[in-house]
Amino acid sequence: MTETTITSLLPAHSDGVNLCLAELLLYKNQSVRWLPPAQSVWSQLNGQHQSRKKGRGMNFSEVRPYQAGDDIRAIDWRVTARTGKTHTKLFDEEREQPVMILVDLSASMNFGTQLMLKSVQAAHFTSLLSWLAVSEQDRIGAIVYNGHRLFECKPTARQQGPLSVINALLEAHQYENSSQTMPFSHALKHLHHLCPKGSEIVIISDFYQLQEADKRRLSQLRQHNRIQFVQVSDPLEQGQTQFNGVEFVADSTQSAWLDFSAKKTRDGLSEQYQHHQQFIQRMCKSLAMPLHLLSAATPLMSQLGHKAQGGRHDE
Repeated sequence: MTETTITSLLPAHSDGVNLCLAELLLYKNQSVRWLPPAQSVWSQLNGQHQSRKKGRGMNFSEVRPYQAGDDIRAIDWRVTARTGKTHTKLFDEEREQPVMILVDLSASMNFGTQLMLKSVQAAHFTSLLSWLAVSEQDRIGAIVYNGHRLFECKPTARQQGPLSVINALLEAHQYENSSQTMPFSHALKHLHHLCPKGSEIVIISDFYQLQEADKRRLSQLRQHNRIQFVQVSDPLEQGQTQFNGVEFVADSTQSAWLDFSAKKTRDGLSEQYQHHQQFIQRMCKSLAMPLHLLSAATPLMSQLGHKAQGGRHDE
């Protein structure tokens, strides 16, 4: 992919490596693409959320016999006439709901070989979800984890919510590395304390820091909330690259010179990636959590579409 091609595929104001306010604010307008009657990427991720509370709302639920204290304006006269007994209509009342995003901007996410870093794609998707949440009258909050510290945004309604999330993304992405590191489990623990019950939780990461021991914390979160995983990956992690030379590659745990022209190298990367996928899919299946896939090598908007073309695995 040439430099000219890459530039043409990137969103306005984006270079694929750094983050700026302008490129994240763009998603405020993009979120309109998924509002009804178009099929919503948010409904693809979360489904329609409604409270169990009965009241005078927009959506009809059921008819039951009239009880003392019921609103006489809700009497169903047709059923009453047919049965000879007074019946009343019940409605599902929609409510404002907290949406919490945990986004990973740690060292393994600061990697990308084609269009952009995984961390940049994660930030773009976080911004889009934030604007979409408030456009559907929900409160949006976030915890941004960069491997060294947490940046917290409590659930907030209207424009203040997404703006707070964007500021946290910018601060976390630009944060200078320190010698002190923080495990991903700490971010999950903090999410458990910050997250209001009944929240929609979206965790955006490559999940390389996720451990088997984290399953207990996720299970606790799952008891009172709905959790979704969004995994961001790069083609090189699957052994897919057009580069045929030797390159020095390093991550947070190891470093080595790799010969990408060798089939052994590509197969090794692919095998490692598949092993990681099996772990993530087992975790999601055991906790009944949907897993969605995003690539850092493809523009975000082209992956989502009205039918979430970026991929979904509810395994």
